[in-house]
Amino acid sequence: MSKLYVLYEHSAGFALFRVTEFEELAAFLPQVEESVTDLQKFNSVVTLVAFQPFKSAVLALENINAVSEGILPEDLNLFLESALPKRKKRGKCTLGVADPKLGAAISEALEIPCSHTGAVPEVIRGIRHHFHSLIKGLTAKACSVAQLGLGHSYSRARVKFNVHRVDNMIIQSIALLDQLDKDVNTFSMRIREWYSYHFPELVSIVPENYLYSKCAEFIKDRKTLTDESVEPLTDILGDSEKAQAIIDASKMSMGMDISPVDLINIQMFASRVVALSNYRKQIAEYLHTKMASVAPNLTTLVGDQVGARLISKAGSLTSLAKYPASTLQILGAEKALFRALKTRSATPKYGLLYHSSFIGRAGAKNKGRISRYLANKCSIASRIDCFSENLSSVFGEKLRQQVEDRLKFYETGDIPMKNIDVMKQAIEEITQQEDASAKKKKKKKKKEQNNEVPMDED
Repeated sequence: MSKLYVLYEHSAGFALFRVTEFEELAAFLPQVEESVTDLQKFNSVVTLVAFQPFKSAVLALENINAVSEGILPEDLNLFLESALPKRKKRGKCTLGVADPKLGAAISEALEIPCSHTGAVPEVIRGIRHHFHSLIKGLTAKACSVAQLGLGHSYSRARVKFNVHRVDNMIIQSIALLDQLDKDVNTFSMRIREWYSYHFPELVSIVPENYLYSKCAEFIKDRKTLTDESVEPLTDILGDSEKAQAIIDASKMSMGMDISPVDLINIQMFASRVVALSNYRKQIAEYLHTKMASVAPNLTTLVGDQVGARLISKAGSLTSLAKYPASTLQILGAEKALFRALKTRSATPKYGLLYHSSFIGRAGAKNKGRISRYLANKCSIASRIDCFSENLSSVFGEKLRQQVEDRLKFYETGDIPMKNIDVMKQAIEEITQQEDASAKKKKKKKKKEQNNEVPMDED
């Protein structure tokens, strides 16, 4: 007769239960499902074999971290060695576990077959439901306090990361940048429509949204413009001819007169638009610095905004690194892909990668080929950025050069270098940089040691 034991990992400690009355797994599954919510029935199904509480919160966190990663901790190993039958009799026993990875580690270390299917999930569900009643001296309040404390410490340990490599900030900043672009465009159209009642000729002279808002903020009433206003308008526009054209148009304008109150509101709105545009520039600079520190190779290859949109669409840099190149190629074109699959038409050739300069420079016939090649290089760059400890943009520069050579190959037929040779060159450059930095550090240490004044001996 085979015996079934069930391991349960709780925030208070490890517990081992034995399933009684049922010999075959397939036979007792319906009965276990019925008895899960009833404590009296469940007590007849399960009996406690051993319970080992955690001595401290630090020890609990270490054990739970190991269990979550599928590693057998020493405390759990010793506990199972003492609680389970001897190794000679373990061939007739089965250990039920919740995690198959942990089960594989236990079966390898303790030579006992482990199972995570059949009735085991239902038994674990019942143990989780009645755990405070199955352990003597443990209350429901103590269980909830232990679970809350361990949950907070486990989450805090998982959230800890390198401050200089935070892709969450990139996701938020690129979302904010896109939102600011939409808002600035909407507000600029509004200020054009509003101010054109008074000075309609300004739109044809200054078509740019940002410069138009700055001019509207400065001009206010067009009748106040004089020849002395040419210099400040030249400073705003950077072109004396346009400034003079604005002065000439103000004298012959077809616009209507506006009350001072309306002009004040237009000026306030224009100043808000200018402030939003300036803030948008600051966010773009912030995104550039963040991308250079988090994903320098991807930034060098496709630019900071395209790289940030890829990371944002994937959810994180790690998720992007796990994507195959074929998925990365059409990332952002999911609707078009499913529409093409549904209608059995041609699938899209690119998604977010369309905004890269490489695809715009490629010919109409080669856009699909260069997007596939660029997706391959982006996949390599994201994996290097994600999993390398010492970040540098050397690989990104080499990958970018490879894409440039591929574009030339499509146009002229010049055969580019092989990927293996390019990667060898990049590794050699990185080793040279590391050697040079190590030599600089040694020189600094020697200078510091030479500059130190020796203490007088007594």
